[in-house]
Amino acid sequence: MTDLTLTTAGGITPGDAGESRRLKRALRRTRRRESWNAVLLLLPLALVTAIFFLLPIVSLLTGAVHSPDYAASFPRSAALVAQGTTFDDDFYAAFFTDITEADAAQNSGAGARRLNQDMAGFTTMLKKTTRQAREGAPAPGEARAWFENVDPRWVDPEYQAAIARAAATNTDFFLLKSVDLQRDKAGNITAVPDDQALFRRVLLRTLTISLGVTFISCVLGYPLAWALVNASPGWRRIMLTGVLFPFWTSLLVRSAAWVIVLQKEGPINKLLLTLGVISEPLTLVFNRFGVMVALTHVLLPFLVLPLYSVMRGIPRDYLRAAKSLGARPTRAFLTSYVPLTLPGLGAGAILVFIMAIGYYITPALVGGPNDQMISYFIAFYTNNTINWGLASALALNLLAVTLVLYALYRRLTAPAGGMGGA
Repeated sequence: MTDLTLTTAGGITPGDAGESRRLKRALRRTRRRESWNAVLLLLPLALVTAIFFLLPIVSLLTGAVHSPDYAASFPRSAALVAQGTTFDDDFYAAFFTDITEADAAQNSGAGARRLNQDMAGFTTMLKKTTRQAREGAPAPGEARAWFENVDPRWVDPEYQAAIARAAATNTDFFLLKSVDLQRDKAGNITAVPDDQALFRRVLLRTLTISLGVTFISCVLGYPLAWALVNASPGWRRIMLTGVLFPFWTSLLVRSAAWVIVLQKEGPINKLLLTLGVISEPLTLVFNRFGVMVALTHVLLPFLVLPLYSVMRGIPRDYLRAAKSLGARPTRAFLTSYVPLTLPGLGAGAILVFIMAIGYYITPALVGGPNDQMISYFIAFYTNNTINWGLASALALNLLAVTLVLYALYRRLTAPAGGMGGA
């Protein structure tokens, strides 16, 4: 048999080499068309994600190093600063023109705010100078003396250095300030005065609270997940309802409820007073204790559910086998069962930590002034002082810390190489 052919439904004969190549090309075209159809189906979701999620985040983080406010309000003096001005009479003449034009266009607010973010007092100086500029311009060659006469701070080297920093479109000012650093008038990076240092303490406080909540959630969540796995079906449904119940109520309502429960006249203090455990009400809210309790209540389900799903997949025969080989119940549990649950425990712990590090509502309602986390300050600089640059820098720091800790977690929990690790 030398010319065996099988006729397909479309009339293609694989025995013919030309028809075989045509069939392959048609198959490739079909696969490409299917791939493009899949891309087109995913395109709307990708566009929505890019427009409403990625672009706002990128725009916010870009604000940590991009600050065009001064250049937009005072373009002539900003251009001279970019060329390396020595703050001579030409600079002050250009600055005077910028001030008068900004006053006429009523757009000097952003530039004044940017200067005042660097050094307090600029807003008052600009208002005073603007009023003087309305009365008349300085004589040619006397612009610097005119500014000095209006306010001597205009020719102070420290204020001149602040103008130079604000005039730069791309700056590290906000990033440095977000970690309690600054540049002096010589351009060197130095620490801010102790009475102005804030953000490193806030970041350390945020990490401390988040790690504490993660640890408490692990301590409470592990036995709860174990009880869920080993409970009867009826009790398991009841317990799962209790675990999932926080998801059915608003976060704001849950946080406000803890204020009522933990206050001095609340049920916990009343119960302790009735039992004679305490002689006067305890301060359980508007402090670190209240923040830890409320955050743990909110985030505990995020640890229990991943751990429960892993525990359900572990055969009970492992414990029986370990006991049959002579291991005591505790040793069998610790050596044959707990290691198998570590992936679920790690996944739940990192999920709780990442969510805790960015929480805002619960610490703001339940905590005191010394218990606010970094998210509170991001919201404060975004909504109250309209300092988008500093808010962006703090958000960038929070993102960087989260990514570093997550990478460390992945490295510590990575499986060993070889077939066993795979």
